[in-house]
Amino acid sequence: MTMIEKYCIIYTVKGGIVMKVIFLKDVKKQGKKNEIKEVSDGYATNFLIKNGLAVKYTESSGKILSNQIANDKKLEEKNIKTANELKEKIEKEKIVFVVKSSKEGKVFGSVSSKQISEELAKLGYDISKKKIMISEPLAAIGTFYVNIELYKKINGRLRVELVKE
Repeated sequence: MTMIEKYCIIYTVKGGIVMKVIFLKDVKKQGKKNEIKEVSDGYATNFLIKNGLAVKYTESSGKILSNQIANDKKLEEKNIKTANELKEKIEKEKIVFVVKSSKEGKVFGSVSSKQISEELAKLGYDISKKKIMISEPLAAIGTFYVNIELYKKINGRLRVELVKE
């Protein structure tokens, strides 16, 4: 196989011309965001670029992409640092709920993630009830630990105490 034949094989896809693109969004079975990939020229022009899913790769767009990736990396590191600081603070906190209960220590009802979120707001934390993961119902007198999803794979443990009224 000659050098020209190899070149033609690399730069033709099913007999067509290819175009290098930078994906702006994830496209199923094609590419992920910020990925540089070669696709069919017609597909790139008529679908990806037209629908805002990708841009044509040029030297300047490549520089912009590398700057954006660097900025995203810095932002990610900052978010992880902030989440770890918040995790340390939350793990030192304790929330106490005074609840009505039976003689056996069973609570009438249970404490919900919404109530925990409201108590955290009183302490100055802005955490959505959707981020609070209660593994077992808080329906008995005692101390429980609740996981709070702070950022991606960073979870904090909050101590929740239920005491008799």
